[in-house]
Amino acid sequence: MQGLAGAKLRRRQKTFAALVVGSVALLCAVAWPFVKAHMQAVAVLRLVGGQPVPWVIRRTVTEPVRTAEVQFATEAGMVRGRLYLPERHPDAPGLVVLHGVHHLGIDEPRLVGFARAMAGCGLRVLTPELPGIKDYHVDRGSVRVIGESAKWLAGQTGGPVGVLGLSFSGGLALVAAGDPVYRPDFKFVFAVGSQDAMSHVANYYLTGREARPDGTTEELTPHEYGSLVLEYEHLEDFVPTEDEAAIRPVLREHLYENKSAEELARTKLNARQKAEAAELMDSNSAAAKARLTASDAKHGDEMKELSPHGMLRTMTTPVYLLHGQADNIIPAAETLWMASELPRTTLKEVLISPVLSHIDLKGTTPGAWDQWRLVHFFALLMHDAERK
Repeated sequence: MQGLAGAKLRRRQKTFAALVVGSVALLCAVAWPFVKAHMQAVAVLRLVGGQPVPWVIRRTVTEPVRTAEVQFATEAGMVRGRLYLPERHPDAPGLVVLHGVHHLGIDEPRLVGFARAMAGCGLRVLTPELPGIKDYHVDRGSVRVIGESAKWLAGQTGGPVGVLGLSFSGGLALVAAGDPVYRPDFKFVFAVGSQDAMSHVANYYLTGREARPDGTTEELTPHEYGSLVLEYEHLEDFVPTEDEAAIRPVLREHLYENKSAEELARTKLNARQKAEAAELMDSNSAAAKARLTASDAKHGDEMKELSPHGMLRTMTTPVYLLHGQADNIIPAAETLWMASELPRTTLKEVLISPVLSHIDLKGTTPGAWDQWRLVHFFALLMHDAERK
């Protein structure tokens, strides 16, 4: 009898051990995708920040990437782009990454580094060139290129794709996602440092103030870049028609931060044009502000077309919002407004982070909590992006 009881006890112990092992294995299987996503987030953020990735993370979640130059015909015309392809996952889900307002477009080093980092964590990344945005024009044509790019990549991957937009491109991506023509091709939109209403941003450039949804006011000294982009885009509102051709290269090279080319263009100006160019550069002068105010009023309808504001309440595409706390190009109040307008079922995550400036990891010195919040935010995004 004692032997029989001992055998039963041993069987129960084996059964219990098997249950424990099975439960642990199940827990690990369930938890692994989230652990992996957090490791990927650490890898992406460290690569973008120019820091080494810890060995165990590098070996576990990153892989080699190859690039391919592409051109594809769309309803918006021929689009030039670059694909970043993870070598071990040829059937990886797709992500469109949109450059901000910068003359280097898809060749801008920060964008290249970010796209490569995301691809290295197992995504097929497309960076399409937005000709308008590249030439410092926030225009409707870029909305169409964004939508057509998502449609093209969705055709390559066999399903909707994530779309990540930096700066003004993020707001335009939301506009594209709200268009019934393109909505089926968007898995989600991730807007980084983006606008809700162009009119709000334009007014901020004039006043250095923007109201938040809770009734408080954000006050920051605007970066000169903002007003200069508006002046460059609608130069006809600021100088006589006969002076536009001479002054535009000066303003363009100033925005491109090409000082030698700017000085060369300036030498070709006559006395009157030099005075006009100097006034354009001084966006804080009363005359410049008066002209900006008049120009903003003139282009109010265009600004509405380039703003997610007014369409977000009916947005069905999932949205992630990230903004630098001290962003002085597009104030963080814009993301707070978007978050307040989006349905709860649509807004997946929102984070205003001191770790960021505008679209750079160059905010304040981050504390451990702020770093963790940013890592967790990117982990949620990576988990969603990898979902097929």
